[in-house]
Amino acid sequence: MHGPLCEDGTIQGLLELADLPYIGCGVLASAVAMDKEMAKRLARDKGVLIVPYVPLKHEVWEKEKEQSARRIEKELGYPVFVKPANLGSSVGVEKVKEPSELDAALEDAFRYDRKVLVEAAMNAREIEVSVLENLKTGADPLVSVPGEIVPAHEFYTYEAKYLDEKGAALIIPAKLDSDGTKRAQTMARNVFTALECEGMARVDLFLDRTSGEFFFNELNTIPGFTSISMYPKLWEASGINYEELLTKLVDLAISRHERKRALVREFHRA
Repeated sequence: MHGPLCEDGTIQGLLELADLPYIGCGVLASAVAMDKEMAKRLARDKGVLIVPYVPLKHEVWEKEKEQSARRIEKELGYPVFVKPANLGSSVGVEKVKEPSELDAALEDAFRYDRKVLVEAAMNAREIEVSVLENLKTGADPLVSVPGEIVPAHEFYTYEAKYLDEKGAALIIPAKLDSDGTKRAQTMARNVFTALECEGMARVDLFLDRTSGEFFFNELNTIPGFTSISMYPKLWEASGINYEELLTKLVDLAISRHERKRALVREFHRA
């Protein structure tokens, strides 16, 4: 259940129409989180730092290649990352080190989506935090200890995630001081709330090695969920084991379904 037509609100909408409870974010948050630019906009409006980026629609790039390339070089400089706006697992993502590589990277990314993000490349650590909706209505979401991804490749590529068993090391908990841990957790909680997420999400952050600032990268509404995946492993390190985590998520899904079923769906004048 990853990517377009699964994680982007479409399946969630189908389940809503079928009047079935389901785990995780609803239609709105699923759709917004899948679109990396929309997620960044909402996070930025909440006061969360984001990596500078330039969004490009395919039709604009086709008509204004030179102008777009100049804008990217002026606003971002090089290197940059090129990525489809509505995709995951690092599919279609390329690191572009000089202007001559930009066109080919964009053409590849546009094979997967009509909108692409070009982001400034940062010298950063990749920090992840698991977030869980609180069973107490109105209470703040729960956040795990942060973890860190240390890729063996130049960045966390599709190959590093799925094909190379030594593609990355997972460090749990991340080697952060108490202030860094608190700042990462606060940012993750703020993004989860800003996108109106429900159930669960994994929030991915960058920690700039130079400034020490955290930046929001993206939010995954259906994170990897095997017993060795980052999301449950972070919760296990935070005191919630796999079985307990599954139970909480099922309880959250049923509770939301019951609240929605109590809503009035018809209107009759007296």
